[in-house]
Amino acid sequence: MPTYIPSPREWVREQVELYESSGGTKGTTLRDTGLPVIIVTHTGNKSGAVRKTPLMRVADGSRYVLVASQGGAPVNPVWVHNLRLHPNVEIRDLTVVKPMRAREVVDDAERARLWALCVAAFPPYAEYQKKTQRQIPVFVAE
Repeated sequence: MPTYIPSPREWVREQVELYESSGGTKGTTLRDTGLPVIIVTHTGNKSGAVRKTPLMRVADGSRYVLVASQGGAPVNPVWVHNLRLHPNVEIRDLTVVKPMRAREVVDDAERARLWALCVAAFPPYAEYQKKTQRQIPVFVAE
């Protein structure tokens, strides 16, 4: 069983710990926004260790849309590289935990439709995209 390495970011570590230790009944929203988050458990692309990342909950039917915005930073979050190499993930949505497979959305029409869903769920995504020169990666977990 691979080792779990918590995030170096304190707020991420604390949110994951609260979400999981409560069985998905606490820590389920993004900081003070009240907007729902999921926990994505994935495998480190270099370490092979278990990593856990809270992301905005954007549902597309029974699938989840994962947005690699990193607040509009100039580089992708590390988890993008992890999912590209190791697409098998586990999604915790409140009390439900499901194994899923993530794929990066490369089709322009599919991406446009999903991006609209993402911005509707979390309007700051539109500003994040304007802030960066990179196209923010979008993944679907299904």
